[in-house]
Amino acid sequence: MSDEDLLIRSAGPAAASAQTPAGRALPANPEAEAAFLGALLIDNRLLEEMTVPIRPDHFFIPVHGKIMDRIQNQLDRQMVVTPVTLKPLFENDEALAELGGTAYLAQLTADGQGLLAPRELAQQIYDLALLRELVSVGRDLVEGALDTSEEVEPLNQISRAEARLFEVAEGASTGSEATSFKEAALTAIKMAEAAMNSGGGLSGKTTGLDSVDRKTAGLHNSDLIILAGRPGMGKTSLATNIAFNCAEEHLRWQAEGGEHNFGGPVAFFSLEMSADQLATRILAEQAEISSEALRSGKLNRDDFQRLANASRRLSELPLYIDDTPGLTIGALRTRARRLKRRHDIGLIVVDYLQLLQGSGRASDNRVNEISEISRGLKTLAKELSVPVIALSQLSRAVEQREDKKPMLSDLRESGSIEQDADMVWFIFRGDYYHEAVRPEVPTETSSADIQEKYRLWEERYLELRNKATLIVAKQRHGSTGNVPLHFQAEITKFTSPNMKDYSDYGYE
Repeated sequence: MSDEDLLIRSAGPAAASAQTPAGRALPANPEAEAAFLGALLIDNRLLEEMTVPIRPDHFFIPVHGKIMDRIQNQLDRQMVVTPVTLKPLFENDEALAELGGTAYLAQLTADGQGLLAPRELAQQIYDLALLRELVSVGRDLVEGALDTSEEVEPLNQISRAEARLFEVAEGASTGSEATSFKEAALTAIKMAEAAMNSGGGLSGKTTGLDSVDRKTAGLHNSDLIILAGRPGMGKTSLATNIAFNCAEEHLRWQAEGGEHNFGGPVAFFSLEMSADQLATRILAEQAEISSEALRSGKLNRDDFQRLANASRRLSELPLYIDDTPGLTIGALRTRARRLKRRHDIGLIVVDYLQLLQGSGRASDNRVNEISEISRGLKTLAKELSVPVIALSQLSRAVEQREDKKPMLSDLRESGSIEQDADMVWFIFRGDYYHEAVRPEVPTETSSADIQEKYRLWEERYLELRNKATLIVAKQRHGSTGNVPLHFQAEITKFTSPNMKDYSDYGYE
């Protein structure tokens, strides 16, 4: 008996004899399934790079689906999966015994053919599974139409068939059915109602910063927000502040209830900092202790008490940090989908865009690779229906100008970032650049000119100190402009200034 016959036989009597209404076998490729599983067992990282959401039930051969299920479970537990580590899980499996027992697991990796085109194999397995679903829908439709013993209501049968087809389409990675204008209008009205009831014009997820929420009406589902700035401006600090505020608002809503939830669980993909570094920063922000004092242990009793209180608050926070380095855009999307499924993520933060990698197809051209990444992030925002904040670097052109405030043309490496983004924010702190031009500190013997020069510098520095500006350079659904923020540099925390202080920033 050939290997193919053994595989078909292992699928069981129902699958082995399954025929379409025309008498043809169901669409399937058992060899592709075996090759794909072999590739996964050789290189576990391949699963993170899949562009289709492949699941165990997409496999035609039941034992292949069972192997895929075990692989995913083990990987979710951060374990390395090989034929050896899977062996104990299949010692007494009768279906696998028909294929030679646990030796079949090693046989899957024997030639490694699946490594030549794992994405193509996954796509074919996925497509054939959808075709089998369509065959099943068609068979049920034919049988229902032929059976008039219980019902002669064709419209009811058509309605059920449409529902089944929609379920199949929802499983496809190409998107979902078009939304009627009525449904879209109702959604828009609900958003307007939420904004009206919030009292502050908020209709999306809150940033926790009143001045930003007033300008943007919050972070909206399916939006890609690019937060850019030069090093030292506080991009990561602002991102962690927003992530904390959004997650904390979700906790408050769970405890107190309310018609609208302006928060949500947050997924923070930190490609630059480790999870413990990020946690240290957030702890310092919320305990209002400098990160340096926290790291060095230079804390007094009051500091430690505030730290303990902040730690208790944060222990319940629905904030999930993934610090895996060198993620591809495909792997990030896979991980984000998993977090959405497990924790119903309401906001995704990526720190930062340029540290992501593309699929490899455009590795010879960084501009094309960045374009692929920005498109992938926008697609992710739409697919999961959550706002995505992606931090981005700016080109050095900012440093060459007298006016250091960034512009859209400063976005580094690709114009597609601006094109794909629904909002582009720049964070700017004048005191950072003013600090860089500090004049000579005068002494008692310094000339009057030196003393006056330093006095003028110090006077301007005190005006700029702790003040930041969020420049909304693009907003697809609203106006652009500047938003005032207060920045506590010692604890890297952004807050909204009091309304009476807005005049100091040049705002009404």
